[in-house]
Amino acid sequence: MTDASIYHATSPEAEFGDYVALLKPRVMSLVVFTAFVGLIVAPGSLHPLVAFCSILFIAIGGGASGALNMWYDADIDAVMRRTKSRPIPAGRVSGAEALGLGLALSGLSVMMLGLAANWFAAGFLAFTIFFYVVVYTIWLKRLTPQNIVIGGAAGSFPPMIGWACVTGGISVESLLMFALIFFWTPPHFWALALFTKEDYNNAGVPMLTVTHGRQATRRHIFVYTLVLAPFAIWLGLTSIGGPFYLAVALVLNVLFIWNGWQVMRRSDAQSFADGHKAEKSFFKLSLYYLFLHFAALLVQHWISM
Repeated sequence: MTDASIYHATSPEAEFGDYVALLKPRVMSLVVFTAFVGLIVAPGSLHPLVAFCSILFIAIGGGASGALNMWYDADIDAVMRRTKSRPIPAGRVSGAEALGLGLALSGLSVMMLGLAANWFAAGFLAFTIFFYVVVYTIWLKRLTPQNIVIGGAAGSFPPMIGWACVTGGISVESLLMFALIFFWTPPHFWALALFTKEDYNNAGVPMLTVTHGRQATRRHIFVYTLVLAPFAIWLGLTSIGGPFYLAVALVLNVLFIWNGWQVMRRSDAQSFADGHKAEKSFFKLSLYYLFLHFAALLVQHWISM
């Protein structure tokens, strides 16, 4: 890693929005939503204030992970087109500031979640931050093309943490919510990598598209759509599932597999000729795929009340 402290703030004063950007608000929104669903569908209940504080502290923990990720990856972000305008490589925030913010928010979020909900959930949040920053960002990201597969676990923990805030433990249902995100993550990010390959190549990140090529990546995407579908359907057969969720899951997984098949059948020549149309379409579908599954769990919960 290039020492992120070499990125010094060159503007007169960093704006509040720059510090918000360090927390990766778009990623945080996924953390908040899936954790909220896990908390709501869990058996039992929390006082509304405790529930609100639990989600808030999980969100802060997610933001802390984002800040620490940006601190460590500042050298990579500086050479990738889609990340070079981030606060550290753009010179608006120093690496030391990002590191300090990330560490402070990590400690705050874990301590406060323990006080608000329970210490099992707090420990789970601490492990999630550690996994994302140390296991994924520092260790795996620059080491193996399986980086996003293993590292994707960090983004899969939030619904389990939400569930643990209510129950103080883990269950088949929370594990299946984890599996839904875990097996969704690789095809989602590999689809993005198909039309941003040069970014990862220039940054020296061994994404699958760089190490094995686009054709192998397309095959991996399709295989993961097949692996993912049974877990999505199985979730509908548990205590938090039901007819509405199952109907939504069946439609979404047929679409996901079909679009994955379309991506796999394409050649590089076809992809470049139409501006990666199918790959971008699959990537967009993947965003709706995850959101709609968790939204369907919420609706199913309210129907079943």
